[in-house]
Amino acid sequence: MKRSYRHRLVRENLMLALDTLRTHKFRSFLTVLGVLIGTTTVIAVTSLIAGLDRQLVDVAEQFGTHTLWVFKLQVGAPHALTREERLRKPLSYEDAIAIREQVHSAEAVSFELFREMGDFGLPPVTARYRGKDMPDALFVGVTANHLQLLNATVDVGRFFTDVEDQHRRDVAVIGNGVRERFFEHADPIGKTILVDGHSLEVVGTLTKFKSFLGDDQNDKAIMMPYYSFKKLYPEAKDHFICVLAREGKMDEAKDEVSGLLRRRRHLKASDEDNFGIASADSVITQFRQVISTVALVMVVISSIGLLVGGIGVMNIMLVSVTERTREIGVRKAVGARRRDIIWQFLLEAMTLTGLGGVIGILIGWLISATIRALVPSLPSTVPLWAVVTGFSVAVSVGLIFGIWPAVKAARLDPIAALRYE
Repeated sequence: MKRSYRHRLVRENLMLALDTLRTHKFRSFLTVLGVLIGTTTVIAVTSLIAGLDRQLVDVAEQFGTHTLWVFKLQVGAPHALTREERLRKPLSYEDAIAIREQVHSAEAVSFELFREMGDFGLPPVTARYRGKDMPDALFVGVTANHLQLLNATVDVGRFFTDVEDQHRRDVAVIGNGVRERFFEHADPIGKTILVDGHSLEVVGTLTKFKSFLGDDQNDKAIMMPYYSFKKLYPEAKDHFICVLAREGKMDEAKDEVSGLLRRRRHLKASDEDNFGIASADSVITQFRQVISTVALVMVVISSIGLLVGGIGVMNIMLVSVTERTREIGVRKAVGARRRDIIWQFLLEAMTLTGLGGVIGILIGWLISATIRALVPSLPSTVPLWAVVTGFSVAVSVGLIFGIWPAVKAARLDPIAALRYE
């Protein structure tokens, strides 16, 4: 009986709350505007963060969850280079060979050679084919086993071999972006392209890489054999080394590579590393640390909106108590208890903010869907936990800021309330 009574009481109070909202539509809307804005902000920003996180994980894992990336600088979130970083000695061919021969927890090692790294990454070169230009191609020399560590696949043709590398053959494997630019309706295999003034025969193309924020730089890559690249650019010194760790030995491989390079670069025990070792996990961790700052700002902004909304709810509920003083007196006169009055006004406040939360969730979802439709490179997806959290917080605002008006209503003297004009 008690449970049935409670259910009936909640249902009646909920109907009263909805009736009040229908009676004062515009006032109710202005009251929950802050809650609506706060919830919308949470949903919209969370959807962007969740989408970016999922895209980064996909891109990072594409390059291998068991692969270490070793470079003179730390791979990951971009930052302003210090003077020491600008002057660092590049990793050498001998470093790569030493890792291949001495790191026992490494299953395979490949490396890239390119001309000096610029402040904004690899300097682009111009590729040409029959009157068409690609001014932002990326030109690198790689070992024949590089595809294994890159976790990529050949789309058309083949990858070059160790024999072609040893014989300094002028052959190239091109990314999907280069193929689409020059050979959209033609077979690229056997064709000769001009890259930075050098004639190269195309022997294969790569499948399309996943991109982060629309960055398709990997699809603009033109890879040629390591020794062939060295023949064209004897002054090139910058090496990017990829280390494929044996199953279950990722941490051990990282420690071995780090120790070996510290010895080869003559670092003391107190010296910091003057090289970088990264993996898919470390890049994702760095990104999430940056995103956490954005999330903090989001929480502050949404909290302001929710605070304003909560104060508005409290004010409007105090006004409502004053307007309905006689109603409260009548309810008490016919047997309503204090807790019945408290729950009536608390449910009204929670319904008010809950409705604002629902509208905010819908608007946030629409914003997310619009971003996804207009800017496909900017992923946006609304996670279920954000919806549940947004609605729960909105209802909680009504609960917290509705307590004082509800208690005030419950404490009214029924005789004085009935006499109120």
